[in-house]
Amino acid sequence: MTDDDAAAVPPVAPPATPPVAPPEILRYAAFATRPDGGNPAGVVLDATGLGDARMLEIAAEVGYSETAFLTPGSVQGSYAVRYFSPLAEVPFCGHATVASAVALAERTGPGRYVFGTAAGEVPVEVERDADGALRATLTSVEPKTEELPQADTAEALALLGWSADDLDPALPPRIAYAGARHLVLAAGTRSRLARLDYDFEGLAAYMRARDLTTLQLVWREAAEVFHVRDPFPVGGVVEDPATGAAAAAFGAYLRELGAVTAPVVLTLHQGEDLGRPGLLRVELRAEDSRVRVSGTAVAIP
Repeated sequence: MTDDDAAAVPPVAPPATPPVAPPEILRYAAFATRPDGGNPAGVVLDATGLGDARMLEIAAEVGYSETAFLTPGSVQGSYAVRYFSPLAEVPFCGHATVASAVALAERTGPGRYVFGTAAGEVPVEVERDADGALRATLTSVEPKTEELPQADTAEALALLGWSADDLDPALPPRIAYAGARHLVLAAGTRSRLARLDYDFEGLAAYMRARDLTTLQLVWREAAEVFHVRDPFPVGGVVEDPATGAAAAAFGAYLRELGAVTAPVVLTLHQGEDLGRPGLLRVELRAEDSRVRVSGTAVAIP
């Protein structure tokens, strides 16, 4: 073959790169036994290769308060987990953790998982209830609380349309943390809690300035029973229907105040005012300062 013949041979094209399959996006209602209850969460069980922009895009498309993105670790049962609202990443999300753990257990069976989150390591145990439902229990990172300046309290109340007289004096305002920061405000009556009509943009700006994930608005029905609501404007959501991270922070808040004595199990009712009732179980143990939050979850068709 001459040099001219060699030059006439067309170059061989490199093999085509196979298209990347889109991630499977699951949808679960956490802290509920029915798809129309509790708090819906998006779950991606294998987010390998997804960048920040794509995860945020998926979370916005799903439209729930949070979507969890799991990347399997090198040890069986371990996962790196990131949580995105439709507007931004959050360090930790309880309801999406419960939803993700139940989704895993449906595929591999009940057991123990370890979620590596931006807030720290969160163990999750999944067991089957007597009625057959899968129940996930997360153990929070080390919690803490801090007092709120009086001016900050007054500003939050004004943005909510509340007054100081609307508060329960036995449960003073505090910022509580168990993976994410939440402002706890306790209403003196159930009717005050039921009326939620706030300055969305104003409260979002207030929360961003203080690195708050939600406001945990509560009313104490009995010694160990509470009703709660969680405005979440920083996530682009008017109200979160069932908030596991805030429930963990609230448990730490109650113990720090001496409002409950460990060991104790608290029952939190959330979502009733939205027509999405959910049930959160909060356990405080005497020998461990971390807070355990448990609930069921069910797939949304």
